[in-house]
Amino acid sequence: MGYNDVGVVILAAGKGTRMKSDIAKVLHKVGGQCMVVHVIECARKISPDNVHVVVGHQAHKVKREINKFFKVKFAMQEQLLGTGDAVKAAIPGLKSDIKYVVVLCGDVPLIQENTLINMVEEHKKKQAKLSVLAIDLEDPTGYGRIVQDELNHMICIKEEADANETEKKIKKINTGIYCFDKKFLISVVDEIRPENSQAEYYLTDAVEIAQKRHEKIVVITMDDPGQVIGVNTLEELEKAEYLIQHRDK
Repeated sequence: MGYNDVGVVILAAGKGTRMKSDIAKVLHKVGGQCMVVHVIECARKISPDNVHVVVGHQAHKVKREINKFFKVKFAMQEQLLGTGDAVKAAIPGLKSDIKYVVVLCGDVPLIQENTLINMVEEHKKKQAKLSVLAIDLEDPTGYGRIVQDELNHMICIKEEADANETEKKIKKINTGIYCFDKKFLISVVDEIRPENSQAEYYLTDAVEIAQKRHEKIVVITMDDPGQVIGVNTLEELEKAEYLIQHRDK
């Protein structure tokens, strides 16, 4: 199943300093294959011709590895200034007939096609400007929290470094996977400001901008945490390896 009106942007520019390795984070292998290759494989199932990979750190190595398997479009993030800046780098490459943009991370190797299809379908059905894929975790440490009001309307995503004690108790976390209305995405990336403890352009700020504009935001909660495990440490790499080995059994 493919969507001609959907473009996919995969963020693969980061260093991954917590991996304690000289290899770019997305080139670490899970199930015998680089993480980013798994992600592209999944992305191509929903949008075969419109996959854009944002590269930065060790860009030539990442491109070389990807080119062995797939023909994709690349965008260059010159300075690693955060997810908002990375997505902005990919926007000029999106074709004019693309109406929706799915944003994925290059370090989430277990993501599945049906999860992305479900997100795109929900996004279209509810005519949202922004859909956020979320999951409830018993231990949400390290993840951005999904802050909602008493009617479950989304208020914002708070990164752990910027969250207060109450927000840190929230179990619903952001997976870092989104579906955007393309026009909204283009307008929003210009409004994001690096006003946070990391001095980076967070794509998550799009939620607050959408809120201020009274645009429709949808939270789609999935129930398989294994699919959205982000790999930032060697420990998480081992966990992803274990999950991928046992997934097909």
